[in-house]
Amino acid sequence: MSRFFVTTPIFYVNAKPHLGHAFTTILADAMTRFHRLMGEESYFLTGTDEHGDKIAKASEEAGQSPKEYADQISGLFRSLGPLLGAKPDHFIRTTDPEHIKTVQKVLQKVYESGDIYFGEYGGHYCFGCERFYTEKELVDGMCPDHKTRPEYIAEKNYFFRMSKYQAWLIEHINQNPDFIRPARYRNEVLSLLESGALEDLCISRPKSRLTWGIELPFDPDFVCYVWFDALINYVSALGYPRGEKFKRFWPANHVVAKDILKPHAIFWPTMLKAAGLAPYQSLNVHGYWLVRDTKMSKSLGNVVEPRQMVDAYGVSAFRYFLLREMAFGSDASFTEEALVGRLNADLANDLGNLFNRVLAMMHKYFEGKIPSPTDETLEDAELKRLGRDAMRNFQSNFAEFRTARALESLWELVRGLNKYIDQSAPWTLFKNRDKSRLGTVMYMVLEHMRKIAVHLWPVMPEASVKMYEQLGLSFDQDKVLLAKEPEVWGLLDSGLVVAQASNLFPRVEVPEPTPPAALEKEAPKAQAAEPKKKAPPKALEAPAGPAEAIEFADFQKLDLRVGTVLSCAKHPDADKLLVVQVALGEPEPRQIVAGLADRFSPEDLVGRQVVVVANLAPRKLRGVQSQGMILVAKDAEVTRLLTSAGCVDDGGKVA
Repeated sequence: MSRFFVTTPIFYVNAKPHLGHAFTTILADAMTRFHRLMGEESYFLTGTDEHGDKIAKASEEAGQSPKEYADQISGLFRSLGPLLGAKPDHFIRTTDPEHIKTVQKVLQKVYESGDIYFGEYGGHYCFGCERFYTEKELVDGMCPDHKTRPEYIAEKNYFFRMSKYQAWLIEHINQNPDFIRPARYRNEVLSLLESGALEDLCISRPKSRLTWGIELPFDPDFVCYVWFDALINYVSALGYPRGEKFKRFWPANHVVAKDILKPHAIFWPTMLKAAGLAPYQSLNVHGYWLVRDTKMSKSLGNVVEPRQMVDAYGVSAFRYFLLREMAFGSDASFTEEALVGRLNADLANDLGNLFNRVLAMMHKYFEGKIPSPTDETLEDAELKRLGRDAMRNFQSNFAEFRTARALESLWELVRGLNKYIDQSAPWTLFKNRDKSRLGTVMYMVLEHMRKIAVHLWPVMPEASVKMYEQLGLSFDQDKVLLAKEPEVWGLLDSGLVVAQASNLFPRVEVPEPTPPAALEKEAPKAQAAEPKKKAPPKALEAPAGPAEAIEFADFQKLDLRVGTVLSCAKHPDADKLLVVQVALGEPEPRQIVAGLADRFSPEDLVGRQVVVVANLAPRKLRGVQSQGMILVAKDAEVTRLLTSAGCVDDGGKVA
């Protein structure tokens, strides 16, 4: 069996998790799930980096010991996985005793080979980066990342002969195009290596300046440089050198952001070479997440909190947006408006509408039972070809970490299925009693819906499992063979009963921010409370008489149509309101917020035909957009839906 080992960088505990950490974690988790579905034994590693100057300083400012501080922040990163629907196989900390032992073993091995030596060095030290910079690396005398002037430090330290491996690394990168990807970062590293002699790496800090680190095994007066310590986690987590997991899973596929390209592309492979280990398999570099095209910064107040986004929009929508929005290797911009736009367009309109309308039609035409297909037409063959191409493209792009391209490929099938339904017109086949052709059309769509649900499991596992269940199936990842899905057909058994409705992705609106002026106003101080007066009893209302007469031209202004309720759910913020999706013969269903929850349950409405005022001006009701009104007839005791006497095609006009 082939194997796949993927890692995030271990996250530095000088601050709590933000959007960038969330994306890297989700990407690594998605890749793990994908390779498992492709039949590979997979292992996913993440964790925290807890030594160094910045941690010592941050803990001092917090009034804690470095270990107490690291325990607290590391706990936040450990809880990030469950929040994001990610399931790492191991969470490592650089304060773990086994990791410390492994670092010291590697240091001793490289020292004994002659690749670590003692020397004196003076350089420009950036405490933010925890590294020395040469004159040519500075920009106008400043650290290129932190825009601060480094402190010049001259001290005796231990050095790793990194320059010894420069020629080997250039050759290895040139001979292995996928070693660093995408190509722009491979070329950046090659340019750096070929521009001049690679300097040796200072790998220690004297205890007179820093004690929070791993002690060098050959000199107790020094601790290990944080990067030489941190990078070794990728093998210490596997039990190097004799661990069974190390034998099975190394080499790794690393996922990192572009700001730590140099340590992973230059420090780490030369360290592996010096220690006698095989280089990693691939380094996969993603860009920055910008907020309104500006880099996230606590000082600017634009840091995106993952928990807030998950709480507001759900983990499935959040995972989908991040993996769909960022092109591999490029920067991407995050806004709530963009997230909501993707959710409404891709998930609610395209995918959600597909499931809503098909499940509703299944119960209307086949009592919810999956039919047996008969002879296929040229249109069916074309749909199958579209599906095969979409799935192959999804798989090839996903395997190369190009999740945005992969999802766009899959959405060609999602949109193609909606188009196929419109062209095949199941409602007309049902009206004409062509049950044979109707059964084939519905099976064609349902089997492709199953395939879409399977392919989406790496991206949004929670929603994928629910989609599978709505098709009458139980999801078992061990029985899925994703690589065969483009070719295999007919895994959806006839007779299975599908769900009555699907409301996985309701449309949402961006929350309206509270105006600054309103935040600044203080609530008026409460005065002495007066006893509440009971409201006088309401007088009995006289029966309503006839309304004021209108002209026929006024009546003609109303656009009354008959439609089928595809799905219905309770309003998240109002007990008396229902959020209803109604098919009106339009490309997309109408979302209508109706004050019917005190008389009808959501299950009462699904599949029913209703009369809708279709040209009512849209408005928000408790934050949810409503595009019409469902008509009812009621008196003091009974409320009944206004409907047609017989079955009418969706969109049929009341005249």
